[in-house]
Amino acid sequence: MSQFLQFLFSGVTVGATYALAALGFALIYNASGVINFAQGEFIMLGGMFAALFYQFGVPLPLAIVLAVLLAALAGVLVEKLAIEPAGNAEVVSLIIITIGASLTIRGLVQVFMGKGTRSLPAFSGDTPLAVLGATLLPQSLWAIGVTAVVVAVLAWFFGRTVVGKAMLATAYNKLAAQLVGVNTRFILLLSFVLSATLGAVGGILVAPINYTSYDVGIMLGLKGFVAATLGGLGSGLGAVVGGLLLGVVESMTAGYVSSAYKDATPFVLILLILFFRPQGLFGKKGTDRV
Repeated sequence: MSQFLQFLFSGVTVGATYALAALGFALIYNASGVINFAQGEFIMLGGMFAALFYQFGVPLPLAIVLAVLLAALAGVLVEKLAIEPAGNAEVVSLIIITIGASLTIRGLVQVFMGKGTRSLPAFSGDTPLAVLGATLLPQSLWAIGVTAVVVAVLAWFFGRTVVGKAMLATAYNKLAAQLVGVNTRFILLLSFVLSATLGAVGGILVAPINYTSYDVGIMLGLKGFVAATLGGLGSGLGAVVGGLLLGVVESMTAGYVSSAYKDATPFVLILLILFFRPQGLFGKKGTDRV
């Protein structure tokens, strides 16, 4: 029982990061129909910037805030410099552009921050908590708690604010939203800012647990995409459930089968979900995908 709980705690912790990445995919997909493969780099930027600022002596809370702001700025630059100039290009072309943006960001970070690994200190110490024979790191509680708060804030944003409802309207029918006065270009820009912010938060939360480096965004981004597809691409609830489910399954596989198969698990899952339920767990039938 204690071993199962240990794997469960580990899975939920990393699953929270996947959930934030998946939410970023869902936001941009809803606003534009584009799958943003630069999402993993936003995760990497959050962790790298926070670690860099902390290394230079900036207090941890301020380092986190600055890292999130810079990652959000990166989201603005990707939308303004890469997506907006493409205009009404085909969705496939826009996806290729996001891949190019991902490679560019990764290359710039490699050049200016180096290839070395960086880390952050745990937010509230690293003394593990004993729970029914298993141990739970305080940082895991931060990851789970912050993800829960983010989900609650997003639910309030989409349900209670005019801008949030405009984003929902754009996701439901972009042309109809334009006809009633919604500025869909601004909505797309905002979706990139929110997506980058969510990614950065995820990268910062996981940096005290796992080292971060210029190339961590590759796998985290792919797993976030798997989580988004698993839950139903475009579904906020599906993104959260898909991320947590993916983290738990990955952890159980590593614990009970072999850690060698840990990174293969997400891609086996996505093959199964696409074969048996292409729309995902919470997606609607008939949704177009690329």
